[in-house]
Amino acid sequence: MRRWLPVVLALALSLSVTPAISAEVAPRAGGVTRGETDLDAGWRFVRADVPGAEQPGYADSSWTRTSVPHTWNALDGQDGGGNYYRGAGWYRKHVTPAKALAGKRLWLQFDGVNTVADVWVNGVHLGQHRGGYATFRFDATDALKPGRDNVIAVRVDNSAQADVAPLSADYTFFGGIYRDVSLVAVDPLAVRLDDFGGPGFYLTQRSVTAEQALVDVVTKVRNSSGAPRDVRVRTTVADARGRVVTRTMSEPQRITGDLDVAQQLAITDPHRWQGTADPYLYRASVDVLDARTGRVTDTVSQPLGLRTSTVDANQGFFLNGQHLALHGVNAHQDRLDEGWAVADRQRDQDFDLMDEMGVNALRTAHYQQSQHVYDLADQRGYVVWAEIPLVNGITDSAAFRANATQQMSELIRQNFNHPSIAFWGIGNEQAKNDAVTNGILQDLADQVKAEDPARLSVYANHKGGQDAVSGHADLAAYNKYYGWYDLSAPGPGPWTDQLHAADPARKIAISEYGAGGSVFDHVENSTVKPPVIPSRVHPEEYETFVHENSWKQIETRPYLWGTFVWNMFDFASDGRTEGDTLGRNDKGLVTYDRQTRKDAFYWYKANWTTTPFVYLTSRRWTSRTEAATTVKAYGNGVDTVSLTLNGTPVGAPAASPDHIYTWPVTLAPGKNVVKVSGVKGGHAYTDTVTWTLTP
Repeated sequence: MRRWLPVVLALALSLSVTPAISAEVAPRAGGVTRGETDLDAGWRFVRADVPGAEQPGYADSSWTRTSVPHTWNALDGQDGGGNYYRGAGWYRKHVTPAKALAGKRLWLQFDGVNTVADVWVNGVHLGQHRGGYATFRFDATDALKPGRDNVIAVRVDNSAQADVAPLSADYTFFGGIYRDVSLVAVDPLAVRLDDFGGPGFYLTQRSVTAEQALVDVVTKVRNSSGAPRDVRVRTTVADARGRVVTRTMSEPQRITGDLDVAQQLAITDPHRWQGTADPYLYRASVDVLDARTGRVTDTVSQPLGLRTSTVDANQGFFLNGQHLALHGVNAHQDRLDEGWAVADRQRDQDFDLMDEMGVNALRTAHYQQSQHVYDLADQRGYVVWAEIPLVNGITDSAAFRANATQQMSELIRQNFNHPSIAFWGIGNEQAKNDAVTNGILQDLADQVKAEDPARLSVYANHKGGQDAVSGHADLAAYNKYYGWYDLSAPGPGPWTDQLHAADPARKIAISEYGAGGSVFDHVENSTVKPPVIPSRVHPEEYETFVHENSWKQIETRPYLWGTFVWNMFDFASDGRTEGDTLGRNDKGLVTYDRQTRKDAFYWYKANWTTTPFVYLTSRRWTSRTEAATTVKAYGNGVDTVSLTLNGTPVGAPAASPDHIYTWPVTLAPGKNVVKVSGVKGGHAYTDTVTWTLTP
């Protein structure tokens, strides 16, 4: 779960809800360089602002027992009305660190708290973090007492903040400590833990060819012992089987505070990270050593995927010099009845669904997501667009600018070493195209270039193609909902052609496209027409129609460096009043509970994978009133396709150069069994539905 902590031996903690049962558990024998202890269990919670709750002796026995990840908006944030609780909540926990931790530097780490978090230990205020999506840490060394009972108190506030992005967005801002919490213990001579929540160990790929990879390494070391020490840094790269492929050791250096140690590694005949085709990962680790004794005082490990990525205005995206069509989706991080408080196994399931559909690119819209998401992207070969939550609007203030800058630094430094990430997003759909907005976007684009010149910045625009807001980032992307909000064309092709012709040097992507789709609403395939927007009726067939038209246009335009479906999954937007469920954006290709793959899911599976299958659309429209209908199926990887209705062959389908097969049929009164079959190499693939006709 923690990608950056190479725990040699876990440091034990005894965790309790009340001081009466708090007890010390000593660490196991052995040399410990860095330890992390899970603090997810044993919290007390109240959804209210409670004066004095930061004090150790505060009586919290009436509060609700809970664990984290936790959100107080799991239900009211998804039920519609736009009236979910936005305010303060408190969390408290008793903990007794082992006596053996005396002399260590002790850090509290929070992987995600929305939106503003104030943290106390034993009544001492450690600090405040403003922003709902990034990891943050506070040094608790002076406040925590090893071997004794300690009280951690956290005040969380998810109310609107004028100086914290996002000010507003089309999704629910779930409040709470919704990711993991841990205690990290390190030697006084260690890699820094306060570098915007990053690992303190950064790998920059200077050059990568088939013959050699050159990697620059910067390790941020801190000596907090109060006395000068001599330090050496050893950096090692191991291949996927654990074999060391290169290693380097720095010369001894005197350190009294902070020191950045720069090194360079050379890897011959590198095995490159080649997306989903071959997501090969090395592992890079850094050891901090006391140069006088040779003792390792800290170790940090990071993924290393060797690759280059570029974008061409005419030919699109290239990975390691090879063109790669990015078949992308957007994804939020929430789940039905759980909000943002989801587990890694659920994130695994999301990736399993994306794998099945053939996704190879992911936009983590509109904010930084769990480290496990980026780990999975590394491991499965996804090309990722990660972005900060600069959505809709801004506040013209120094405090807001500072917060946007802070969130960009957190995003970049915490995720710097993920080979999957190719693009840093600086914002989405700013409402105004004025000087203030453009100034902030330019500052953020400049910040990306300064912090990570090896990657490209990108902005998602919903305005005109050449508006100023799209001129700051390295790449331009557009949220275009043809067939849904915009009925002027059935897809984005003509618009992108016009923009590409007018500005051929502009590097263009479609960052969002799609339509709402309900698995409960249906219309005849041959008569689909756009619903009135907003509408409570979002036929599944119309969503499919929009995606068919959009993809047919997208796939023939290689100058589009990427395209990203909105959205992979339905998600909560408590203020929404359309579709079959209030409070939900139903543009997902999979339902909010991840139980149903909508028809459009299989359209992309047919186009984005080589998996042999056949699939009947409109399958959930089981009760029919009209006898005449058109059966439609998707197929992929099969040589022949045929249909039977109630066991009777229907005949050959219409020719299908695009994975779509159709048959006009007449249903009989009562139950009708519709079966499609495809054959590949003598193996049959089938799909069957039953429709009941009640004239």
